[in-house]
Amino acid sequence: QVQLVESGGGLVQPGGSLSLSCAASGRLFSTLTIHWFRQAPGKEREFVAGIWWSGGRTDYADSVAGRVTITRENAKNTAYLQMNSLKPEDTAVYYCAARNWGVVEQDPNAMDYWGKGTLVTVSS
Repeated sequence: QVQLVESGGGLVQPGGSLSLSCAASGRLFSTLTIHWFRQAPGKEREFVAGIWWSGGRTDYADSVAGRVTITRENAKNTAYLQMNSLKPEDTAVYYCAARNWGVVEQDPNAMDYWGKGTLVTVSS
C-alpha cells in the first residue's frame, strides 16, 4: 500500500505562485507514475499534470500548460507541483495520485493511490 500526503496549499493572490509537495511512503517511489488532479466546488475531478515513473516525461492539462511544472525527487520520495500566474479559476482541492509503473493517465479512475488533498484558494 502507498500513502500520499500533500502539502503546500493555501491562499494566494491572483498572479501569485504556489508550490505543492506530495510525499510518498510504502512503496519504492521510483516505480510510481505521479499525477496531480484538482477538484473545484461543484465540479468533477480533473487532471492537472503527470510525470512518468522514470521522470523523463511530463504531461499537462491545456488549462495549466505553461503555468505549471511537475517534478520529482526520487531520493526524497517526493513530487512537486510549481504553479505560477495563478488565476481565481485555479481554486480547488489539489490531489496527488499515483499509478504503479505505467504511463500518465488523465482519467482519475486509472489511479491506484490517492492523497487526501490540499486546498488552494486564489483570491484577492
